[in-house]
Amino acid sequence: MTPETALSEIAIKQNLEQFLLVLLVSLSVATISRLFVWFRRIPFTLLLVIVGLILAFGDIRLVNLSPELILEIFLPPLLFEASWNMKWRELQRDLIPVTLFAIVGVIISVVGIAFGLSWFAGIPGAIALLVGASLSATDPISVVALLKELGASQRLKTLMEGESLFNDGVAVVAFSILVAIPMGTSEFSVSQTLLQFFTFVGIGAGVGCLIGFGISYLTQRFDSPLVEQSLTLVSAYGTYVVTEQLGGSGVIGVVIVGLILGNFGSRIGMNPRTRIIVSEFWEFLAFFVNSIVFLLIGDQIQFPSLAANIQPILIAIAGMIITRAMSTYGLSAISNGLANSKINFKIQTILWWGGLRGSVSIALALSVPTTLQQRDEIIATVFGVVLFTLLVQGLTTQPLLNILGLIGDQPLQQEYQELLARRVALNRVRNHLSDVIRRQEVEPEFYRYQAELVNSELTQVQEKLDQLQEQHPQLQEISLKLLLEEMVDIEANTYAELIRSGRLDNNISPILWEVFEGQEEKQQEVELTSEQQST
Repeated sequence: MTPETALSEIAIKQNLEQFLLVLLVSLSVATISRLFVWFRRIPFTLLLVIVGLILAFGDIRLVNLSPELILEIFLPPLLFEASWNMKWRELQRDLIPVTLFAIVGVIISVVGIAFGLSWFAGIPGAIALLVGASLSATDPISVVALLKELGASQRLKTLMEGESLFNDGVAVVAFSILVAIPMGTSEFSVSQTLLQFFTFVGIGAGVGCLIGFGISYLTQRFDSPLVEQSLTLVSAYGTYVVTEQLGGSGVIGVVIVGLILGNFGSRIGMNPRTRIIVSEFWEFLAFFVNSIVFLLIGDQIQFPSLAANIQPILIAIAGMIITRAMSTYGLSAISNGLANSKINFKIQTILWWGGLRGSVSIALALSVPTTLQQRDEIIATVFGVVLFTLLVQGLTTQPLLNILGLIGDQPLQQEYQELLARRVALNRVRNHLSDVIRRQEVEPEFYRYQAELVNSELTQVQEKLDQLQEQHPQLQEISLKLLLEEMVDIEANTYAELIRSGRLDNNISPILWEVFEGQEEKQQEVELTSEQQST
């Protein structure tokens, strides 16, 4: 064995041991948070940050974070999972405010934070712009998880998560353009900057569409859950790598391919069982990656460095909060006027305060070239602001939701959905028993006994459903939504079966969604007209 091979094996062993240690700590935190009620009040990701801080305070460093580790390993699955689960119909309704937040909001954040750092802290403008670009990327993973747990409105989750998905891509593009200025390799030009921006975004969107639709039509030709699941994993990482190699935005590419596969490919090329398998796989992967990322964010904190840069950190925090308020309230007003978005003050307030910073900001700060003299100052400032958003804003979001009255009835909806699922399952069991007795595979007496048991359970479930519907009429919308989704699934699966059997050559997209969307639009118009007449 050569010395180089021996050193390589030792390095691999050390990396594996470090990885297992990180995994052990994060899973221990997850277990403890489920065992003790008090810890459940803290979002899991924030609890990981706190544990990481405790380790950092004791100078226990698990793994050194690098921009490559975050941007190339951790970020693609997080982006894909979020965009896979994002409903296009819901995002489409708020596409204008999401676009304004993601593009104009980033510009306001970059310029505002840079102005504050340059004016009040004396930091050179080019360096201040880098800090502003790093801190313009929102990462509300903890807040969105909290919103889901507390049953906040789907609209609020769509606005927050939709902005974050595209905001990350725009922030990375802005940083890539601005980082060349302090290095002296480029001069700022509005026309050149706009050209670079649209080039980055255009290549990312193009590659994402090409891969997304390509895999969608490919999976319609066969039915293999494990292969289709593997294709989604390859598409997430492959899109990022290919797009970056072509000079585009890998973040935008992954978001686009996730949206296409989640809303189009999974409908036309995957049966319901496969969709469940793929969704559960990505849910696990997102949990796994988040568990590592947020633990390492806390573990990488350098307390002496934060203390030495406390002034720019406080100025950047103030600038971030002010610019976030300007973009959230200002752009919401513009969107309400232009597109009648109806984003009320309460939702705007949560969007403002819930705009946390996280892994993308950390990755951008760490990717500043080592030749830049102010690199350590940039990293310390960004880490300080990220820590503030996670601990202060993240831990105070739930009380703010309580004050604003935005916590929904998630436990009630969960109970209702479970009863609906039980009714579907028991009806299928009863139908199966009927088929069995028709084929004379069991004794009639045994069939009657089992059928009575199933019918008794069905009666109890139906009584509970009727009671909940009577007490909470709004729950009937859940039944209607599930029925519509099941009808579209049947239509899409029928087309896929015909293509696999060779009876249909060309893909046919489901048309029922368009019919249902038209009905919803008409209903919204009727409701809007009624509101206007009443006022």
